[in-house]
Amino acid sequence: MDRFIAGKYKLGRKIGSGSFGEIHLATHIDTGEVVAVKIENNKTKHPQLLYEAKLYNILQGGSGIPGTKWSGVDGEDNVLVLDLLGPSLEDLFVYCGRKFSLKTVLMLADQMITRIEFVHSKGFLHRDIKPDNFLMGLGRKANQVYIIDFGLAKRYRDSSTNRHIPYRENKNLTGTARYASCNTHLGIEQSRRDDLESLGYVLLYFLRGSLPWQGLKAATKKQKYDKICEKKLSTPIEVLCKSHPVEFASYFHYCHSLTFDQRPDYGFLKRLFRELFTREGCEFDYIFDWTILKYQQAQKNKPQTRPLPGENSSRAMAIDAAKYQVSAGNAKYPADSADRMKSNTAASPGIRMQFRSPPSRNIVSENPLDNSTAAIGPSTSYSLAGVSKKNVPKPLLPAETTKGQGDNGATSGSWMSSFRRISSTK
Repeated sequence: MDRFIAGKYKLGRKIGSGSFGEIHLATHIDTGEVVAVKIENNKTKHPQLLYEAKLYNILQGGSGIPGTKWSGVDGEDNVLVLDLLGPSLEDLFVYCGRKFSLKTVLMLADQMITRIEFVHSKGFLHRDIKPDNFLMGLGRKANQVYIIDFGLAKRYRDSSTNRHIPYRENKNLTGTARYASCNTHLGIEQSRRDDLESLGYVLLYFLRGSLPWQGLKAATKKQKYDKICEKKLSTPIEVLCKSHPVEFASYFHYCHSLTFDQRPDYGFLKRLFRELFTREGCEFDYIFDWTILKYQQAQKNKPQTRPLPGENSSRAMAIDAAKYQVSAGNAKYPADSADRMKSNTAASPGIRMQFRSPPSRNIVSENPLDNSTAAIGPSTSYSLAGVSKKNVPKPLLPAETTKGQGDNGATSGSWMSSFRRISSTK
């Protein structure tokens, strides 16, 4: 028998699960809109879904925050209905051969810092910053980065007195060990600086392909976390950032210089990367690594055409790329990204992306003529269509995520990142 949530969302197939419960696709019975429905049994030991729903409601209206459609109790379940989004940055990282170019990392960093700044402006810490918890949008929002999964979020400032939470020690690790800050490993209460340090590890993970503390073996989870902590603390910032622009080391030094209750200078961090972006001669055109891969795949599947008389093959490629992009229409840029960066080329939302595994691990065209292409199209998928375990490079190891309780009694568990190999269209 069909199940209806709130009397208007017809529940579809299960597309993910975790310690929190299950995720289903659902369709609005009147409009046909496809949404994501997160379901948690209200008899679970540490329910967190309705808490997360409250946070989403507080954050509504911010750029890169998924819209909430409905939340509440349905039978024996707590339910949260959200906008359906595109693939996570972890999905795209795997698709691109487990490495991003500097240009892609810097375009992502600008939006990701802004997302964290917005969450902090509302008085909350995210406390589980990782690639799985950042998703790209769909359609006209295909170039916008979204931040999700607030099950471990915590208020750091009292809403009535505006006072910062007190400094504490001997805290259990909350979040994902791979990206956790040094102070979090040491049991120090998390604050705004820790979200930003975690983001720094995410950005280096994208650049390097892996982090030095991945793959450590241990008999128990606690021993593994201790080994990760030891390796992280013993790796100097200059060694971690070796062979990468000095701005990344500067980012970490700044995060480590912050006191517990100090407000970070988010603008300074964005300027740091924006100046690097300009110095590298990059253009904020929303042509990410995955955009290039998709264009190259489209070209391979397209019948070859001869150049016009007097026209060389490179010129013909440029014309084809332009046609490919313009035919898809124009997308709006996220208003909060690259507000001081030059942006001349509109990315396009109209191509339906059927992702296939790239022929090699790192395909990034150095020819700017190859960089004119379309963005992810209006797939109603949280993940990459057509990607299977058989035809993508194997991840090194899953991120080490705590399953212990956070201070609000919530258990960890990223959910939208589990939307793997789901392909649906509106």
